[in-house]
Amino acid sequence: MIRILDAHALMAFLEKEPGYQKIQDYFIAALEKDESLLITSLNLGEVYSIVLRECGKEKADEIEKIIRTLPIKIVEVNWSLAKQAARLKARFKLSYLDCFSAALSKMQHGELITGNRKFKSVEDEIKIEWLREKKS
Repeated sequence: MIRILDAHALMAFLEKEPGYQKIQDYFIAALEKDESLLITSLNLGEVYSIVLRECGKEKADEIEKIIRTLPIKIVEVNWSLAKQAARLKARFKLSYLDCFSAALSKMQHGELITGNRKFKSVEDEIKIEWLREKKS
């Protein structure tokens, strides 16, 4: 199974927010079962910028070192991925940045891991594993 993390999911793990245990289980599966866990370089940059803004450079650099020890493959953005993200942006109400994790999920036929409810708009396009159960 290929799973894609968005910035929300990685931040939930780092801050031990609800649903972080699921991500921890995905890290274990990535190590023990050789399952792929991906994040785009742009979404990783978003995590870095959030930590930098809220906690400063020293903490952001520390978090970057921690992330690099995790079993996550960082996917650099190329034209193919940018074009797929642009197609999603043209059709759905998502930020362009969020469209990159959705686009990677679509291109890899993977499952997007998120708690960001804005992705509800693309549920018919990609498979989504919600960090928390949906509210009725």
